[in-house]
Amino acid sequence: MHFFSAAAFLLVFVPSLPTEAGKCPRVCSCDSTKLTVACVGKNLTNVPPTIDEITVKLDLRGNNLQVLSRGAFMPTPYLTHLNLQRCNIITVKEGAFRTLGRVVSLNLAYNKIDILYQESFDGLSSLKELYLDHNRVEEIQPGAFTQLGFLNMLALTHNQLVYIPNMAFQGLNNIKWLRLSHNSLNNLATEAFAGLFTLSRLSVDHNELQFFPTQTMNRLRDVTRLDMSHNPMTYLGEESVSMAKLTHLYLNHMSLQDLSDQALSQAPRLSHLDLSHNQLRNLEPLSGPKELASLNLTGNPVYCNCYMRPLREWASVRGVKLLGACVGPPHLSDEPLQAVAPLDMRCRSRGESLKDEFEKDDESTGSTPPTTKPKLKVKCPVNCDCDIEAQHATCEGRGHSKVPRGFPTKTQLLDLRSNHFHYLPANSFPGTNQVVSLHLEFCKMHEIESGAFRGMRNLFYLYLSDNDLTSLDPGAFAGAPELTYLHLEGNRLAQFPGSAVALLPNLFVLHLERNAISKLEPTGLLSSVTPKLRELYLTNNTITSIAKGALDSAFLGTLHLDSNQLTEMPTHALSEAPNLEELSLSRNSIRWVGANAFQPISQSLKRLYMDQMGMEKMSREALVGLGPRLKALTVRGNQLEELPDLSPLTGLEVVDLQDNPLLCDCPLLPLRRWIENVSLEVTATCGHPPEIKGQKVRDVHVFTSCPESVSPPDEVVVAPRPPKVKKPKPSPSKAPGVKARPAKHKAKPPKPTKNRPQKKPVAPKVTKNKKTL
Repeated sequence: MHFFSAAAFLLVFVPSLPTEAGKCPRVCSCDSTKLTVACVGKNLTNVPPTIDEITVKLDLRGNNLQVLSRGAFMPTPYLTHLNLQRCNIITVKEGAFRTLGRVVSLNLAYNKIDILYQESFDGLSSLKELYLDHNRVEEIQPGAFTQLGFLNMLALTHNQLVYIPNMAFQGLNNIKWLRLSHNSLNNLATEAFAGLFTLSRLSVDHNELQFFPTQTMNRLRDVTRLDMSHNPMTYLGEESVSMAKLTHLYLNHMSLQDLSDQALSQAPRLSHLDLSHNQLRNLEPLSGPKELASLNLTGNPVYCNCYMRPLREWASVRGVKLLGACVGPPHLSDEPLQAVAPLDMRCRSRGESLKDEFEKDDESTGSTPPTTKPKLKVKCPVNCDCDIEAQHATCEGRGHSKVPRGFPTKTQLLDLRSNHFHYLPANSFPGTNQVVSLHLEFCKMHEIESGAFRGMRNLFYLYLSDNDLTSLDPGAFAGAPELTYLHLEGNRLAQFPGSAVALLPNLFVLHLERNAISKLEPTGLLSSVTPKLRELYLTNNTITSIAKGALDSAFLGTLHLDSNQLTEMPTHALSEAPNLEELSLSRNSIRWVGANAFQPISQSLKRLYMDQMGMEKMSREALVGLGPRLKALTVRGNQLEELPDLSPLTGLEVVDLQDNPLLCDCPLLPLRRWIENVSLEVTATCGHPPEIKGQKVRDVHVFTSCPESVSPPDEVVVAPRPPKVKKPKPSPSKAPGVKARPAKHKAKPPKPTKNRPQKKPVAPKVTKNKKTL
């Protein structure tokens, strides 16, 4: 009885002894204001018992704990963040975390854990993110995660999992992202993911799955992004993917040799399909996806003959952007799929395309087919090759100084690149009214006379890239009314060729990268000159100013102004571009982004790239109006110390905040909270203060002493409006359930601030259909 009384007395009395409770372990670094303790790389074999009870963030990386025993963290019941990376942990005993009901982030990466036991995570009832990557986990026992009802993200990458049993993740009632990459999975039980009703993102890449686990995936009714890349699958059969809400599917770097046209028939919302780096020779139009915007076939041995024509026509009608290039037949080798006209995808005769492929394979192995049909001799200019059946003619790199004449009248693809024409006189292409695609790259041309393309009434693609053009005659494109894709990149044009393209009523995509255009004037630039222009690429010019009205266009959807010399946001110039979806401003010297910078296009903008601009400040109202429509935002490589609360941008799918010297202090708290609550992979690192430079924003402990409600400080910038008056806020009340803390630190009144915008860069691609992008 006396013993019990003494023990009870001590339990009540000890917390009131600040001298003992506040003692910092000798080998650790403690911040009593921010309630953080760091004992990194000290070869500790146990959790130090004298850590202050009110510690909120504990960093024990790089020690030698080996076994986490029961009640290991009883002295620190108020922890919210616990880092145990690289601690040689082999076993987590039952009840090791039982007192940590407030922890939201637990990092156990880079240890030696091999089994996840039923009671391993008992007590972590508030946990939102759990890192178990780079361990040796080979078994998940039933019920291992039943206590983690609030977990949003679980990382089990780089382990030794071979099989996922039924109900392995039971209890994860709020999981958003499950990461199982880089294991040895070769089998998934049918009910492996049962109960994951909130899962929206699943990564199973870099495993050993040989078949698409259709029955298992059917249970994932809310998954929108699925990464199955780097698995040795060879075939996808009918209705393999039956996922009603799936929008992004990654099947790249596998061994796919065939894919049924019905494989995705039960994935109606699919918008992005990555089939790059497989073994696909051809592909049929895909049934099912009604909203497909991008199909990546890069790195496949795609043979562009008549068997690929249905897919090309389907992509054109549906507005699907095709990525990748042809490997054959020879006259289309290395041609981008998006640029090849369907009519150019031909077979010599019905059913002979496979024979062409075999002939090509035989040539590469040095063998000769037993019988070969001699090519039909046709009329063709000297030093050129013409294929009347393929409707293709080429004089590439033959040293011609004048455009040859006398091509077959049915020629549709004419390749004259890498010759020495210097200039094109009028009527340079008589008898070529069937030509759809004309290549004139690298021809050292400095002049194109009026009417040079006269009579080419079916010309759809024109490549004038990498020549020496300094200007264009207003009548240069007269007589080619169907021209839709025009490539003028890599010339020396000093002005936007408005008068020349005015004769092209169907111009859809215009490439002007790598020229010397210094300003954009409003006179007849887009709206009246090229009413259908959808994509405009002006990367790598010397543009310093854009006049109001210069970019007015009711149809323009993609605008790339990156790598120019702009010093301010072209807000006024975008006032009449109501359908702009993609804007790239990266690598301009825009140091300040003001309020309402994107208001004119806020109802349409989906992708915004502002990387490496030297940006130092961004108004907290810069992104006003963008909201859930914005899908991609990058601001990599700027000089931003602060970023806003991005929570209004609820539609973001891609965000890049890297390489900014962020000031990790209370004004950044809204960003920190946002990072913790989204399923996106967000990388943001601290630049200040010096002691945490280079650490990830989500990992540092400096935010624990911030008031519960804090807004970033007003910006002191030379802005078009006066600074706002700062209002002091009352000091925050204690969090419910937390014991009274010693009055050692008083929260300073927070400085009011607002949110700031972010940006991100993306590389564009030529798209033929107006739905694309």
